[in-house]
This record gives sequence, structure tokens and C-alpha cells, in this order.
Amino acid sequence: MQLAFIKLLLFFTIILTPQTLAARDYNISDYGALQGTNSTRAIQKAVDECFAAGGGRVVIPAGTFITSSIILKSNVEVYLEPGSVLKGSDKIEDYRANNERHGIFFAEDEYNIAITGRGTIDANGSGFYDFTKNHTWDEFDRSVIRQRENYMKEGTFFTDGPVKRISMPGMTLVFFHCTKIVLKDITIKDTPVWATRFGYCEDVLIEGITIRNNILVPNSDGIHCTASRNIRISDCDIVAGDDAIVMTGFPKIENVPGYSMKEQEEHTWGNKSRFAEHMNVTNCQLKSTSAGIRIGYGQHPIRRCSFSNIIIYDSHRGIGIFAHDTTDIEDLTFDNIIIETRLYNGQWWGNGEPIHLSCISRFEGYKPGKIKNVMFSNITATGEQGIIIYGLKESPAENITISNLRLYLRKGKETMFYGGNFDLRPASLKKMQIFEHDIPGFYAQHVKNLSINGFELSWDPDLPDFFTNAIEINNFDAVQINNLNGGYAPNSKDRNDIRLSDGKGLRILNSVSRGKDPVVTKNKVVN
Repeated sequence: MQLAFIKLLLFFTIILTPQTLAARDYNISDYGALQGTNSTRAIQKAVDECFAAGGGRVVIPAGTFITSSIILKSNVEVYLEPGSVLKGSDKIEDYRANNERHGIFFAEDEYNIAITGRGTIDANGSGFYDFTKNHTWDEFDRSVIRQRENYMKEGTFFTDGPVKRISMPGMTLVFFHCTKIVLKDITIKDTPVWATRFGYCEDVLIEGITIRNNILVPNSDGIHCTASRNIRISDCDIVAGDDAIVMTGFPKIENVPGYSMKEQEEHTWGNKSRFAEHMNVTNCQLKSTSAGIRIGYGQHPIRRCSFSNIIIYDSHRGIGIFAHDTTDIEDLTFDNIIIETRLYNGQWWGNGEPIHLSCISRFEGYKPGKIKNVMFSNITATGEQGIIIYGLKESPAENITISNLRLYLRKGKETMFYGGNFDLRPASLKKMQIFEHDIPGFYAQHVKNLSINGFELSWDPDLPDFFTNAIEINNFDAVQINNLNGGYAPNSKDRNDIRLSDGKGLRILNSVSRGKDPVVTKNKVVN
């Protein structure tokens, strides 16, 4: 792991900046773009001429220009002047280029592309949704959920969304098999689906951008990287109607097990390795109706990612790591992060937990991968659910280190309607998607080499009795708990601070509950 992070550090000492392009500017007004009218052809002509001349800047001047799908080319920088707005067409039939449906910008197998400036890309996405209806689908079994038939009761309108999709363009900014991409300073707003997708890309710099999506709109992710590598994200402010910053390992086709290197080999540019790796995120502020930070799922293994100096607020889930495919996720660090989560009503993934790790297959008959070598340090969290590490016997979570964690668990307005369950979506078995489970402050199962060093836990006084122990760990090999300051929930019927079962290699040091040694229950535990 140490060698991996030395390599990662060496990569990020390289300053990723746009290649110096030809000096000439290509102002879209000179190609017939007019404010308030669909200027797609004019913008595309400016891009094509810029590319043909060897590169330069396509300038979007101040004003509002309607657009649909633009195909980007190598060595082209799109520069949005202050006060400029590229507004997406409200006509679904406009979003076609090269006989495929796209969003606003699309590039494939290109090199050295940049979108910069203080202007705005307004994707006009809300117009493709019906805000009087909810977006729902059949994915859980109410018979195993605490609230039974009252969970997301049929006929109810869920005020937190998601709202119903009518039709939609493609993802707003899409880059497939591209190398050296820069997004800087721009604002992206109201996307109908993912704001950005970087698929099989390499050398990506995203700096100082703002994303403002409608949080009622499903699948409107912020920055989503799939099977890409060498990514640096900094100083971004993201509000997303789904995950805010994502690293997944799936190829173009998401829901088929396994992958082939053939597609990567057929392209000149982009990620040629089998890994999704080397993502560094720092100094960002995130809000999400799903996860602020999501790692996994996906068929390519994921590794060597670092997250620091981040605020996640008013989100359904804080940090989520999901080994739900056959490949492993490993070598991740999270440092100096503030997290605030709450339960949203409606069919969003997540259940108010600040940190979630799970190894469970989303494909029936396939063994899930493992989560290995993950470090959390200096985490301050407020949530409406505890922390979860959910491994399986055949796919444990290994080498998980947590240092200096402060957690406050509170009761929210949706606690009685949605709380007291674990949410493991996506899972192959319907009964494992969402199911009833008591809520400790920290829960782990099937873990190997788990270290908790410095855990301060406090609870709302009026939490329901399904909030239980400070720590519960089942099926473990080598667990150390050092400097726990906190005890069982105030209304718990199980008056144990720490509950442990089916494990070996336990050490509890320097821990207190209510000023005394913690009450510890062990069942089939060998020290």
C-alpha cells in the first residue's frame, strides 16, 4: 500500500494544465450564433474549424445561446466568457449527433480538450420531468423492512423526489477514451441526468467548477468517472440529485458482469489499464440525495484514491464504498472530512449513514470482490444512521483503519418512517436490498484487521429503541478498539456498549462509557 501511494504522489506532482494551444480565437458569433436562438450549427462549425487549424479557443461570448449536441475535437478549448450561458434546447429531438443521442458536449477518442471560463452551461433538464409524479421502481421487499407495508406506502407523493422522467437527452458533458481533459471555473446547472461522465479517460483536471442540479431529479450525478485514471478534482461546489463525486469501474455497458479490454485497445487515447485508479479529490463542498462520495460499483477493479478537506452536507449518505461486482476496491484514504446526513423520503439509495462499506453481489451467482486497505482519519459526522461495514464470509472487508472519528446520531423527521433498516442496494437478492436491522453507532461484520482508534459517540436523547450499541462487530479476525468515548443509545433495550460475536484477536484499550469502563458482551470470541 505504501508503494502505491508513493506512485500516486509522484503522479500528482505533475501539474495538469491545458496544453498551450494555437493563439487564435473562434468566436461563435462570427459563425452565425445568435442570442436566444438555437446556435448548435454555428458552435459546431467553430469547433470544427478550430480543430482543422490545429487547435485554439472557441469563445462563447456574454449572452444566452440555445444549443443541443456538440461534438468536441482534439486541441480545442471551449471558453465561456463571464455572463455567457449555453442553454440546452427543450426539444428532445434536437439531441442527436452522428446518429446517436447525446447531451450538450460529447467527445470520443480525442486528446487535449478543455472547457473553461466563468460562464454557465444550463442543461435545462427540469423540463424533461413531471414534478407532480414520483419516479419509482420495484426493487425491495416490504415484508423484510421494519415499517412493512407503511414503507414508501403506495399512493403517497414523496416530497424529496425523485420525480418522474418523461424523456431526456444524454449526459450533459461526456468524454469517452480521451486523454488530457480540463474543466475549470465553469458552472453546470439543471442537468437531466449525469452532469459529467469520464469513461475510460486518463489525465483529467477538474478545478473550481460549480454544479447546481435539481435535487428532485433522479440520476443527476455531479462528477462521475467510470474506469478512468489519473484524475484530480479540487475546489468544486456540487449539489446533485444523486451521487456528487463518483469513481466506478464499469465500462459503457453497466449491467453486464465482467469486461473485456477490447474496447480500450480499439481506441488511440484514454485509459489503457484495467484499473479505475488515481483519483485525488480535495477542498470540495458536496450535497447529494444519495452519496456525497461514491466508490464502486463496476467491473474494473478500483484502487489508489485519496479524499481530503471535504464538506458533505444535507446528504442521504456521506461516503459509500461498494464492492458489488467481482473485482476488489483497495488503497483508499479519507482525511479531514465533515459529514452531515439525513434520511430523505422517496426511492433514493442510502439511509442516512455517514460512512457505508459493503461487499455484496449485484449479480446472482457471482462472488463479490473485497474492500481492502482503507483509512479514515479526522472525520466529524452528524447523521440519522450509524456507520456500516458489511462484509460477507467469502468477501470480507480487510485492513480498515479509523482514527479520530466523532459521530453524533440524531432523530430526524423521517426516522420513524425510514429508519431502523440497512440499505445495501444494489444487491442481487431482493430481500437484501433494504431490510430491518437495529442501528448501532458503528456496525461491522466479516471484517479482518479492523482498527478503531479514537471514537467519540453521542446520541439524541429521544431516539427510538432500535438505536442500540455504541459498537457491534460480528464475524471478525483481529479487531482493536482504542479510545472509545461513548456508550449505548439512551433508549436501547440492549444495555451493552460493545457487542461482539464470532471472532478472534480482540483488543479493547483506554475506553470509557459514561465515565466507566464500557459494558462489553462477547459471544464466541477468542482474544
